Amino acid sequence: MQRLKTRAQFQAVLAGATVARTAHFALHRCALEAPPGASPLFDMQDVWLGAMVPKRWARRAVTRNAIKRQIYAMGAASDSALPHAAHVVRLRSGFDRKEFVSAVSGKLKAAVRVELQQLLERAVAARA
Repeated sequence: MQRLKTRAQFQAVLAGATVARTAHFALHRCALEAPPGASPLFDMQDVWLGAMVPKRWARRAVTRNAIKRQIYAMGAASDSALPHAAHVVRLRSGFDRKEFVSAVSGKLKAAVRVELQQLLERAVAARA
């Protein structure tokens, strides 16, 4: 699995289709082939994954980084099930700070992990 790094890569994937949604996350996907005459954004035929966790939905940096680590860990675990395409997992709403008081509590990590598992299962089911 490769990670998205450049702004152009993220923009290309976000312009693609949204293939799955949960209460807090959305998964965007785009094909890897480049238009004729254009330089390719993605070097290899592999699974590419990026994480977008806006400050709007996760104020503390420690929370944003913890969610990104969860996204990349779950993506690596389901690498073989995902199609060879570029994917971006985007946080689309915040987790309730009254329920998840600590920025990196085990409860928050478990909730994120469960929801990411649902998201990736829906993406694989949409592929079939």
